[in-house]
Amino acid sequence: MRIVAGTYRGRRIHAPSGTVTRPTSDRVREALFSRIEATAGPFDGEWSALDLFAGSGALGIEALSRGAGHVTFVERDRSALRVLRSNLESLHLTGRSTVLSGDSFRLVSHAGLSGAPFSLLFLDPPYRIDESEVRKAIDRLVSLETLLLDALVVWEHSSSAHALWPEGFDDLGSRRYGDTAVTLGRAGRGKSC
Repeated sequence: MRIVAGTYRGRRIHAPSGTVTRPTSDRVREALFSRIEATAGPFDGEWSALDLFAGSGALGIEALSRGAGHVTFVERDRSALRVLRSNLESLHLTGRSTVLSGDSFRLVSHAGLSGAPFSLLFLDPPYRIDESEVRKAIDRLVSLETLLLDALVVWEHSSSAHALWPEGFDDLGSRRYGDTAVTLGRAGRGKSC
């Protein structure tokens, strides 16, 4: 895999071997980040992102390459964690990132995640996880004020499934890429998040 744009454009990043993780392809990342920037404007050093179910870290690393100030990565698989840390070290991004080892659903229940509050949330859970569980995780992040008002949420899921947004979120639409769909949502304007 390669970083699509920004400071590290063209640099290689690695994915864990095996089938435990499902890295987002370069093509999907390119389309996804074009949508993010069209919706929320260009990345700047003020952006702070949370990459749950981070795997190789491809989404968060792409955000850092494009100018995000900080990304917090959450991953529990040991092999994926090794690759993620190696990717960050090889690009000298450890100073702009935090890696948390553990279950994403448990970690979102704790206040004070490094880098919070977040303006951007990446969700790329294993497809076997029910959408209602992901919705509960978003709800927890909102209730703990871990997401900024108007935070953008990027939810990658099976094209046969649908994103289930908590109350107060605006669905900004989905795009399909084969068996993958990416849905964008935003904490509703004027709502208390």
